[in-house]
Amino acid sequence: MDVVTATIEWLQEMLQQPLLSLGNARITLGTVLYVVLIVLVIWVGAAWLQRWLTNGPLLRTRLDASGRHAVGTLTRYAIILIGLLVVVQTAGIDLTTLNVLAGALGLGIGFGLQTIVANFIAGLIIMFERPIKIGDRIVVGETEGDVVSIGARGTTVVDNDGIAVIVPNLKFITENVINWKYSGNDVRFKIPVSVAYGSDAHAVEAALLKIAKANADVLDNPAPAVRMMEFGDNGVHFELRAWTRTLTNKKGVLFSNLNFAIYEAFNAEGISFPFPQRDLHVKGGTLEVRTRPATDAADD
Repeated sequence: MDVVTATIEWLQEMLQQPLLSLGNARITLGTVLYVVLIVLVIWVGAAWLQRWLTNGPLLRTRLDASGRHAVGTLTRYAIILIGLLVVVQTAGIDLTTLNVLAGALGLGIGFGLQTIVANFIAGLIIMFERPIKIGDRIVVGETEGDVVSIGARGTTVVDNDGIAVIVPNLKFITENVINWKYSGNDVRFKIPVSVAYGSDAHAVEAALLKIAKANADVLDNPAPAVRMMEFGDNGVHFELRAWTRTLTNKKGVLFSNLNFAIYEAFNAEGISFPFPQRDLHVKGGTLEVRTRPATDAADD
């Protein structure tokens, strides 16, 4: 029993040993352990509360997945911020003694951490204004894919190869962003088609419309359309314009299916595809043609 008592007293003395002083406050080992443990509890608890809100009560609201994620994330940030302030005050740390440190930290943020802070602020703007949402199909820079999560620093975009790309939030504020689903899931794609000169233009139009209407992924309303775009060097260029709702995220599949059908239908109906060709016209003069001796060819 004496050993236990002695051990407890020794631990109390160790925890009360001052490590440093901030004004009138003494920071002991016990204070440090208290702050670390409480901060860990707050961090884990805030993350748990975010998941609970997103997958629980918020499901009964009219918010979509992106809206629930935004509310949960902002709630988590608020709890962490308030919790940290409460922990510092209850630990007996006088915040007024940290003015110099806060000024140095602010200077560091201004020079070295400005990109991180800018991305964090941009993340908050994205969550409030919601120019992009979870599940949207976006194109930013050379990255195209589906938004799967919006974090404090970056947004995760997964492309059709299953590769996750972390895009800094600042890019969504400072650069042009294409959002295929911003106004809904219906998107129109334009499939270029070229035919040889001499082809029946109306037969080409009818064949393209028939192919589009036969495709299950092409919407009937809005209806597909065909446009004759221009007379090219080697053929006439058309454009099949088709709306889809199911393949917004996989336009390559839609293009491939329609192109296969176009190729088969044109071959069946005798519609020719163009190929590069050049005509040489000799208007006058003499054109001399020479043949190479067989002996020269053998020497090679």
